[in-house]
Amino acid sequence: MASQFDVIILGGGPAGYVGAIRAAQLGMSTALVEKDKLGGVCVNIGCIPTKALLHSAYIASLLGHAKEFGVEPGTVKTDYGVAMQRSRKVSDQNSKGVEFLMKKNKVTVVKGAGVLQPGRKVKVGGDVYEAKKAVLIATGSRVKGLPQIGLEINKTTVISSDEALFLEKAPASMAIIGAGAVGMEFANIFHAFGTKVTLIEALPRILPLEDAEASDTLTKSYRKRGIEVIAGAKVKKGTPRKDKVSIEVEAGGAAQTLEVATVLMAAGRAVNTENIGLAECGVQVNERGFIKVDQNLQTTAPGYYSIGDVAGPPMLAHKGMREGVYVTELLAGKKPHPIRYDNVPSVTYCHPEVASIGLTEDQCKERKLEYVPGRFPFSASGRGRGTGETEGFVKILREKKYGEILGAHIVGTPASELIHELAVARENEYTVEEIELAIHAHPTMSEAVAQAALDSLGRVIDM
Repeated sequence: MASQFDVIILGGGPAGYVGAIRAAQLGMSTALVEKDKLGGVCVNIGCIPTKALLHSAYIASLLGHAKEFGVEPGTVKTDYGVAMQRSRKVSDQNSKGVEFLMKKNKVTVVKGAGVLQPGRKVKVGGDVYEAKKAVLIATGSRVKGLPQIGLEINKTTVISSDEALFLEKAPASMAIIGAGAVGMEFANIFHAFGTKVTLIEALPRILPLEDAEASDTLTKSYRKRGIEVIAGAKVKKGTPRKDKVSIEVEAGGAAQTLEVATVLMAAGRAVNTENIGLAECGVQVNERGFIKVDQNLQTTAPGYYSIGDVAGPPMLAHKGMREGVYVTELLAGKKPHPIRYDNVPSVTYCHPEVASIGLTEDQCKERKLEYVPGRFPFSASGRGRGTGETEGFVKILREKKYGEILGAHIVGTPASELIHELAVARENEYTVEEIELAIHAHPTMSEAVAQAALDSLGRVIDM
């Protein structure tokens, strides 16, 4: 006789554990199956430890300019190993926090690798668990290498972000392949700890999913501090050796060979859908490998839902969290607010930070939308000048006729926090005028949001 629960969730990452908590809050008996630490990639080898390391990098950078602020710190010495150990403590605290939440909400945690079986069942080892209402698949994703050109991850000279988070010291030199969020963040981290960094991106510009102006600003910022940026590049071949890697790169019609101590692969992720029983249960995947879902995130097999990375892009923790809440509320008979996938904020936590929501300028042009950009630089912000954080800007794209906020793009140290003012505004269909009507405290970095709104209306007021 299989153990029965109302809901069984396969995978204890952000989508899975948040879904489990919400299911329990709604009075459903819930089991969460996880083979590793609770919290998934995000808590253990992703979002949380990288942000801890990025803060260490920020402190190192800030101390390097401390004399400008009237502070003499002496010789600044960096130690990646110490920063890494601190990041592991932060990560462990968060993972234990998830464990506590499971106990607090009376969620049954089943340790082990789960395999789906027909009839809303999950087998873990020799035990079988049955869901009365539904099974939620939240198995997440993993890093991938480029074995076809000789860059298979070997965990020594060719590493992923997983291994980068456990290095005892920063390598002398590093090539980072992929200049999306992960690549940009690790370039920031390792450069701050003394590594000679080369950032390589196949597409024409770094942060290719962001607004072109944001990408250009970060390119200039990185190059100014000594990070080599090669965009529009094709990595033709990699040759790992005992203590270095040779990489043949072609960009702008010219070929060059780089020799580095370490290559960090940051060129995308693969979803974890192998060997979990999808086909046996009638759960289909699409041509990109993501699990096929309908508007309610139900798969092609009734009673099986998919949330998080495996359900499709954007592959972001907060998107997966909302999906976990949405599906469990649906199962509880509620009518949850539909998820607006066009209103999921994106953040890259490098320095300066980059955050965005909605459409880019290029997308507005492609859709032939009539829009007016409003822009305000942090160099004109009183608070920005006071803190020395003058890099970047806030840009709001206003729909010309009705004032709808089509998109927003922020580059600057507070971008990860400021973007949510625009997320709330777009979710509630506020106009640009309504953003500016809210009085923003002075002096703050958030005033730049109001000023960008005013600029789109042709009446900006300088700080």
